[in-house]
Amino acid sequence: MGIFSRLTDIINSNLNALLDHAEEPEKMIRLMIQEMEDTLVEVRSAAAKTIADQKDNQRRLNRLIEAQAEWQRKAELALSKDRDDLARGALQEKAKLGEIATHLQEELDHLSEALGRHEEDALKLETKLREAKAKKSTIEARYKTAQNNLRIKRTLYDNRVETAFERFDKVDARLDRIEGEAQALDLGRSKSNSLEDEFANLETEDAIEAELDALKKKITPSKKSAQ
Repeated sequence: MGIFSRLTDIINSNLNALLDHAEEPEKMIRLMIQEMEDTLVEVRSAAAKTIADQKDNQRRLNRLIEAQAEWQRKAELALSKDRDDLARGALQEKAKLGEIATHLQEELDHLSEALGRHEEDALKLETKLREAKAKKSTIEARYKTAQNNLRIKRTLYDNRVETAFERFDKVDARLDRIEGEAQALDLGRSKSNSLEDEFANLETEDAIEAELDALKKKITPSKKSAQ
């Protein structure tokens, strides 16, 4: 048994309500569309048969009307020849054809009503089918977006990604340690060089002072001799 047990189920169905309760909406909407299309084919086939029956009955009715007219002509001819018996027989045949013509006309009326219902059902089905196809496009777009989002999230939370970032963190930590050690070595060397420079300066100053004192002593006796 299909999703829709009767044509009226399709026409009166609430697609949103049906899809809200479906475990697999994308699969459900495909089945709905398939059943709607199949039902639409059946409705159109029924309409085509009704049209064919209409044409057949109309041809039969036209022939009966022509036959009635012919019996009417014969009845008039018989009366003109004073053959009441023949005229009576002709009118009886015309009456029989009249009864058949009445039944055919009734059938034509019923067929016309049936065709009207088929046309109305087909229009409603086409409207419902368009609605279902639009809903299908929306569901497929949402499903695709959801799948993409899920794939992205899985990638972001993948253990391999976390492991890679952990490796980056370890590399950063190792580089920080190496840079720290280098800076520490530079700082130590700067202080050592500064102390060496200071001591060198002191020693230079002492040498200069000693040389200055010696020069003073050398010059002082020369001045006294000149006096």
